[in-house]
Amino acid sequence: MDNFLKLCVPLHKLALEGNWPASKHILDQDPRLRRAGIAKGWPTVLHIAAGANQCQFVEELLKLMDEDHDYSDLILQDMRGNTAFAFAAAAGNMRIVELMLQRESKLVTIRGGEGVTPLQFAAMQGRCIMAWYLFDITKHEFRIQDWDLLFFTCINTSNYDLALKMVREREELAFARDTSANGETGLHLLAQKPLECCCEIPDLHETPIRINPGMKQHVILQLVNFLWKTILSKKHSKKEIRDMISEPSQLLFDAAEVGNFGFLSELISAYPSLIWEVDNKNRSLIHIAVLHRHASIFNLIHEIGTQKDIIVTYEEDIKKNTLLHLAAKLAPPSQLQLVSGAAFQMSVEISWFEEVNKIMPPSYRRMKNSEALTASELFTREHAELRSKGESWIKGTAESCMLISTVIATGVFSAAIQLPGATSILIFLSIHVSRYAEYDFHKSLPLKLIFGLIMLFISISSMMVAFSCIFFITYCHGLKWVPSFISIFACLPICLFMFLQFSLWSDIIYSTYYCRTLFKPGVKMLYVLEK
Repeated sequence: MDNFLKLCVPLHKLALEGNWPASKHILDQDPRLRRAGIAKGWPTVLHIAAGANQCQFVEELLKLMDEDHDYSDLILQDMRGNTAFAFAAAAGNMRIVELMLQRESKLVTIRGGEGVTPLQFAAMQGRCIMAWYLFDITKHEFRIQDWDLLFFTCINTSNYDLALKMVREREELAFARDTSANGETGLHLLAQKPLECCCEIPDLHETPIRINPGMKQHVILQLVNFLWKTILSKKHSKKEIRDMISEPSQLLFDAAEVGNFGFLSELISAYPSLIWEVDNKNRSLIHIAVLHRHASIFNLIHEIGTQKDIIVTYEEDIKKNTLLHLAAKLAPPSQLQLVSGAAFQMSVEISWFEEVNKIMPPSYRRMKNSEALTASELFTREHAELRSKGESWIKGTAESCMLISTVIATGVFSAAIQLPGATSILIFLSIHVSRYAEYDFHKSLPLKLIFGLIMLFISISSMMVAFSCIFFITYCHGLKWVPSFISIFACLPICLFMFLQFSLWSDIIYSTYYCRTLFKPGVKMLYVLEK
């Protein structure tokens, strides 16, 4: 224990810091420490330095090995069976990895704990470039399970470039199932993935796969495209295809639930019959899109023509909710928070209800569900609390602004300049005494608030003009620089008002714009590539 505390503990700390001179002094005292386990788990000083990305420190250790012409230290393993090379690969340090491989090429094949290769370590840590580099020099040693494990690891860590490279070399991966994740395929995992990439390196793939031309050419969508078309080319019946995408979960509806537009675009464009699929509650993709408020997917109805007249009539098996009933339900919190303020959230909810109402057959608009509620009655019940919060929020805002307007209107000296302030008072008063019915939140209240704030801004500006005019009248025969100087300072309240109210203004403008553009698709889901 004395030697451990005197030599091993300091050496451990120095290796983490990359302090080679001090470490060399300790190693000279006892050369055995080069090969000794110096911490819990038996890592050597090389393990620690490599894992800490201390490149210069590792180079000095390798020079000592060069002097002895003995590289056996490189293959030493800790308690879990991991080499220092595995630590370097997990850390993503290309320089250290290359230095070690120059001295011992078999390091890439030495497996660590639970039979995991250094490549797998790099992939699990999200070291995309390192994993790509090690793949070509390691794959010749792969077992079948190594292919599957690395493929699913790459998808889980968003290393889609390598996953695509792998499945192009081994198409069987399109049908592989992840035994550690309920038997999900690669497509099941990708259905719930957003459009992001860990390290999308340009020009890695010599022949990029062509996807929806309206989308950015994300490699994740290229991977989806390749996996799906591989499945379609190998499966020869609709039942086989349906079984593939429905077990252990229905991946179409997993994607629709999270709003994965690009994923669905690739699948449906290659196999349009998928638009008829329903989940275990008899709900189509359109129903899921409405329930979870994903306008990009809902807008598919504009592309499928008269087929939508059949799909919109589907009802839930047990609750008998129509598509309009689903629009009447309160949106998930994640979707409500896309706009700020309960009043504007209510406005968006009404927009959704109105948009779905437009495409429903007249006979379905008054249909009742299993609770004997029409869609309108369900909307009122579901949104009672949100309407109440919206009323409180907009009343509080109107009261505050009306107080300021009153002060301004009574403080200026000219009737002409009083006009904007008096107008804003009337607007905010009309907001205050409004009925606050559900549909008032759709257009009436937001527009009144916008015009009220505009008139309040004009009234503040008018007050500052009046304030400046007083000084120009007072000093008309005196020092001219005094009113000019005061006028500059008079601009400060205007700028302050704009700064303090910027967040409210931005919320109003964004919410108004968001509602108007929500159901105007910018990218088509269904596409056909020209040859």
